[in-house]
Amino acid sequence: MKAVLQLALGILSAIGGFVDIGELVFNGQAGSRFGYGLLWAILVGLGGVVVYAEMCGRVAAVSRRAVFDLIRERMGFALGLVTLLAGQTVCLMTLVAELGGVVIALRLLSGLPFGLLLPIAALLMVVVILTLPFEWLERIFGYAGLGLVAFAVAAVQLHPDWHQVVLGLVPGIDRAAPALYLYFAVGMIATTVSPYEVYFYSSGGIEDGWKPSDLGLNRFTVFAGFGVGALLSIAILVVSAEVLRPLGVQPQHLGTTALALGSLGQIGLLAGLIGILFAVGGAALETGLSGAYSLSQFLGWPWGKYLSPRKAPRFTITWIVMFALAMVILATGVNPVAVTEYAVIFAAVAMPLTYAPVLLVANDRSYMGEHVNGRLANGMGVIYLVVITLAAVLAIPLLIVTGAGSSG
Repeated sequence: MKAVLQLALGILSAIGGFVDIGELVFNGQAGSRFGYGLLWAILVGLGGVVVYAEMCGRVAAVSRRAVFDLIRERMGFALGLVTLLAGQTVCLMTLVAELGGVVIALRLLSGLPFGLLLPIAALLMVVVILTLPFEWLERIFGYAGLGLVAFAVAAVQLHPDWHQVVLGLVPGIDRAAPALYLYFAVGMIATTVSPYEVYFYSSGGIEDGWKPSDLGLNRFTVFAGFGVGALLSIAILVVSAEVLRPLGVQPQHLGTTALALGSLGQIGLLAGLIGILFAVGGAALETGLSGAYSLSQFLGWPWGKYLSPRKAPRFTITWIVMFALAMVILATGVNPVAVTEYAVIFAAVAMPLTYAPVLLVANDRSYMGEHVNGRLANGMGVIYLVVITLAAVLAIPLLIVTGAGSSG
């Protein structure tokens, strides 16, 4: 039971990274437009986040220092500040989208208007984060988010062509709309390997008090937690390909993806909606705290949920302000899904600035001692650094060419 509870950090990180509002809509659109043709992008994203999350967790356990703390030290103030500003922008944009997703999920469950639910949702998130210890935030949002298993059940019940599903795991190109295809591929990879993901995961390892003896737990958490997230992500795409593609429906709203669960009946749909609520809620928690973690670590402030607000006042104020800003932005009437798509693309641009220093630190014996990267970790780290750099280069041109995915 202890091991299951300790796995919660990986489950929450995976749910928030693989299955947030962007992934729900992005994967829904990918399935409705290209069938199973983009399943491989989920596996590429899985490989990248596993490789670098394992490094971040190992660095946190051995050095007792989080990612952004080391980014400034290795990159210097100027380049570190650029990374900080890029990361904070992505965190705020993503938080706007995720908080909007929480409100949409509550609206689907209650039928109440968006404007009424927005301040309620923001206040609830702030109160929950203030009052619950970090380990209970992990457990509640991580395991409640597993209501998304409803998508896996629906995927199996729909009896897809498994041969075509397997073929979708092999990278390819859509000759009819290559730019649109690549746009979704880059977006699906970026939403999985978004920088806030490792900011949260490494800081969470320190919140949980990891030490070198926990390196086995780190590996287990990474592979099991993110593996579950990848399976759920695949299931969402399969359901969309089976239900929405034949109807010619392209899900531009969170509710459209959720309604694809109609084949499970009311209980299955309710389970899926609850899973969506806690998944996007967990992502909101991650992004809000990640922004506060990054700023506090960069400026050398005391930080962490394990410290009371009196002992870490600037850290606490930072994440509360981020939620307040997200609420104000949403109150202007912006579309949370549209914000997500832009946030994902800008996250792709910021990825190399985050992951290159991680690779350097994981190879530095002055930090890591005997726990430096081996040949396999280095080889995979370099390969994925090339992949995410390529995604970063392509992201904005593809955003412009495709009109943010509206045309190919």
